[in-house]
Amino acid sequence: MPSIPFRGETKTLNNETRQEAPGEFVQLSQGYVHYEQGGPEAGEKVVLVHGLSVPYYIWDPTFEALTGAGFRVLRYDLYGRGYSDRPQVQYDTRLFDGQLMELMNALEIDKAHLMGLSMGGVIAANFVNRHPERINKLVFIDPAGFDLGLSWQFNLILLPGFGELIFNLAGDETLLNSMADDFYLKYYVDEFIECYKPQMKFKGFKRALLSTWRNGMLKDDIGLYEPIGKTEREVLLVWGKEDQTVPFKHSSRLVAAIPQIQFHAIDEAGHIPHYELPEVVNPILINYLRGN
Repeated sequence: MPSIPFRGETKTLNNETRQEAPGEFVQLSQGYVHYEQGGPEAGEKVVLVHGLSVPYYIWDPTFEALTGAGFRVLRYDLYGRGYSDRPQVQYDTRLFDGQLMELMNALEIDKAHLMGLSMGGVIAANFVNRHPERINKLVFIDPAGFDLGLSWQFNLILLPGFGELIFNLAGDETLLNSMADDFYLKYYVDEFIECYKPQMKFKGFKRALLSTWRNGMLKDDIGLYEPIGKTEREVLLVWGKEDQTVPFKHSSRLVAAIPQIQFHAIDEAGHIPHYELPEVVNPILINYLRGN
C-alpha cells in the first residue's frame, strides 16, 4: 500500500535525521526503534510505554525520578511516533506487542515492571496477558480501553479516504490543539507542544495515527483488563480526577475488573498526572515499586 503524502510531513527518518535525536536506536523486525535507558545497571528494571501520539518525552519527570531512585528504566517511542520508524503495516495490538517483546529481548531485559500511560495501558495489559512471565508489577496511568465519548464527526476519520482528507486539511492544528485537553494545569501546554512538533515533520506520522484508530487501539474493551483481575499480580492505578481525555468515571470499572488493584485518584490533574504533578505521583510510583 503506497504511503499517502500529508501536508507538513517533509522529512524522512534515516541515519542522518536520526542523529538529531537524543537517546539510542536499535533495529528490530519492523524498523529502527528510538529508546533511552537510564539508572544503575543493577537496578530493578522498569519499562515505560507512552500513549497514542506523544512520544517518550511524556515520561520525562517519571524517568528522572525512577532512575534517581535506583531503578533501571527503559522508555521508547512506539512505531510511528517520535524518532521510531513508521513501517507500512497495520498499527494494532500485534505490532505493539511484538515491538515491546523484541525490544526487551534486544536489550536483554528478561523481566521488568511495566508502566502504561493512556493507550500504553492497553499495550501493557495486552502484553502481560500474552507474556505474564516477562512482567513483575503493573502500573496503569489514566489508561485507555474505555468509551472516550468521541463525537460522530470525530469518528468520520475512521472512514478510508475521508480520514486522510481531514488530516491533510486540519491534522496539524487539530493534534496540537488537542494537547491542551490533556492538561488541567494549562501552564505546561506550550512547552509540551514544542516538544511534540518535531515528530510531525517525519513522513508516516499521520498514517500511523489513523491506522491506530482504525485498528481499535482506543476502543471500549474492559475485557482486556479482566484476566489480570483473575491473577495475584500486583497492580497500581493512578488517575487524574480532571481527566477530559479518558474520563475519570471509568476508574470504577477498572477497579471492579481488577479487585487487587491499588488505586490513587489525583486531585487537580488531568490525563497526564505524572507530568502535571510529579511531586505527588512520583512518590506513589517509587513506594509501590519498592514494595513499601
